[in-house]
Amino acid sequence: MASEFALRCPITADLGLIRDLIRMHGHYCGLPERRLDDLVLAANEAVTNVLDHGGASGVLTVRGHADGVMVQVLDVAGLLTRGHLAAAALDQTASHGYGLWVIQYLCDAVTVEQTGGGSLLSMWVRRTAERPAGDGSRTQRAGG
Repeated sequence: MASEFALRCPITADLGLIRDLIRMHGHYCGLPERRLDDLVLAANEAVTNVLDHGGASGVLTVRGHADGVMVQVLDVAGLLTRGHLAAAALDQTASHGYGLWVIQYLCDAVTVEQTGGGSLLSMWVRRTAERPAGDGSRTQRAGG
């Protein structure tokens, strides 16, 4: 990384723009394509959760670090808790409701904390994945 900088933008319904900004920042920070895809999808899920289940507004922050990228999503409603993360599971009979499971699957670390401004979801993606590699790894893991 040539120099340290952060991307900070309001959460809006323009998910395409948010995904593009995250992708550009992650690329600049040196994430390989597969990890960049993981980051963009996880952040998209988090922002969608804010729009659909939270306060419908907040702030997205993306920062590079020594071995990857961190995305933070601040939801002003403050409804997301650690309990939600702990309870996240993949229900193969459900048609929705597994965004937090997807986020935790794609990211190397995920935390939630309550701040004076709301719920802060932090997601870390390293340049190299902690989970097993291979074309079928997501399907195998998702299928049990």
